[in-house]
Amino acid sequence: MNRLAVTNVGKKFGKKLVLDSVSLELNTGEILSIFGRNGSGKSTLLKIIFGVETADTMSLQINEKMFQQKEIIPSQKIAYLPQDNFLPKNYTVRNIIPLFHPNCEDQDKIFYSKGVAKFENTKVGNLSMGELKYLEILMIGNLKHDFLLLDEPFSMVEPLQKEIIKELLLKLKTSKGIILTDHYYNDVLGVTDKSFLLLDGNRVEIATISDLEKFGYLYKT
Repeated sequence: MNRLAVTNVGKKFGKKLVLDSVSLELNTGEILSIFGRNGSGKSTLLKIIFGVETADTMSLQINEKMFQQKEIIPSQKIAYLPQDNFLPKNYTVRNIIPLFHPNCEDQDKIFYSKGVAKFENTKVGNLSMGELKYLEILMIGNLKHDFLLLDEPFSMVEPLQKEIIKELLLKLKTSKGIILTDHYYNDVLGVTDKSFLLLDGNRVEIATISDLEKFGYLYKT
């Protein structure tokens, strides 16, 4: 089991305090979800943990070894799926997989994953949003990294494909630690082991949908 510990994350944009001493811990075998309204700092927090956004303050350890932000990406310990699609649109799925996974064994893990055979000869730009998100998570999830950061993996994804993605996340969880953010709270709570809400730059513990209502993320109906 590997352990990620991120403590005292602080971030301001100008005079606006976005993250105020936020901390989290994650072990491989766990999925942690982060809720928050747009602009609450969810994506910023993921980018800081990945090392592409500078924090004002932060301490990050993996298995009690301290990492500076500039060391995170070269360490190949943490992988990141951004909101925006990153795969070249003019390649077919079959041709793009070897570009990211030159090892044949790793390629086979993707080629033989559920549903991939149905669109392996399709150009990436012609995939549905659900197929594309699923492919991207497969590509990221089959890297050797111990921890995955997923920014809105369910966004604009059709219901059937959401179920396939959830199944994949639970499979990846057996060997990795996953942090995800998304507004589709029912889908998120269906796969996560622990959750928190970013509210006014601070962490608020979340266990149920009622907690999301209590702290104003959702409105009672």
